[in-house]
Amino acid sequence: MAKGKPTKEERKAAKAASRAASKERRGQIWQAFQMQRKEDKALLPLMAATLLIAVGILVGLSFLVGIAWWAALVLGIILGALLAFIVFGRRVQKNVYRKADGQAGAAAWALENLKGAWRVTNAVAATTQLDAVHRVIGRPGVILVGEGAPHRLKPLMAQEKKRAARLIGDTPIYEFIVGNEEGQVPLAKLQRQITKLPKNIDTKTLDSIEARMTALQKKGGSGAAMPKGPVPGGAKQKGIQRTVRRR
Repeated sequence: MAKGKPTKEERKAAKAASRAASKERRGQIWQAFQMQRKEDKALLPLMAATLLIAVGILVGLSFLVGIAWWAALVLGIILGALLAFIVFGRRVQKNVYRKADGQAGAAAWALENLKGAWRVTNAVAATTQLDAVHRVIGRPGVILVGEGAPHRLKPLMAQEKKRAARLIGDTPIYEFIVGNEEGQVPLAKLQRQITKLPKNIDTKTLDSIEARMTALQKKGGSGAAMPKGPVPGGAKQKGIQRTVRRR
C-alpha cells in the first residue's frame, strides 16, 4: 500500500526539526570558532586577509572586463566569506590533529572519520599498553594501521597480515604505522595517505572480503577494546589499561 502524503502537522514537525538541527549546527560552529580564536591568534587576521584579497581581486577585475564594480564587490564578499570559512575549517582541523597526535586512540578516531565507503574495524589486535592494529577494508584492499610502540606493533601487524592473507588471496594488503619517525605516517596525513591508494578491487569483492574478515574476527574473538577517541595526555594510563584487560 502506497504511503500517503505527509499531513500538515507532519510537515510542520519536519520543518521545526530541520530548523532546530540547523540552529544546533550554527551553535557548534560558533563555539568551535570561539575556541579556535582564543587558541589561534593568527585566525582572525588570516580570515580578514582572505576576505579582503578576494574582494580586491574581483573589484580590480571588474574595471578590466567592464563589469559593474558594485556587483563585483558583492560577489567578492560572498566568495571571500566562503574562502575565509575554509581557512577557519582547516585551522580547526590542524589544531585538532595537533592535540590528538601521540595519544592512544588517535589513529582509531582518524579512521572512524574517513569519508567514503571504508569499512573500519578498530583494535583487531591490541596490547594492554594500548598499542593497537586497526583494519580498514576498501577499494584498495585491506589496510592495517598500527598505533603505539613500533617494537610491540611489528609482531601484531605481522600476525594480522598473515591471518588476512589466508582469506583474501592476491588482494593487496597495505601497512601503516602512525607516528612522526622515519617510515611512519603522521596522524594528520593518515586519511590522505589511505585515500590516495589505488583502487584494486570492485565493490562486490570488497563485500566478500569484509564478510570473511568479520567471520574470522568473530571466530577468533575481538581484540582488546580501545578508548573512544584520543586519550588525553594527563589520563591515568594504569586505570585505562585495567579497563582494557577487563574487556
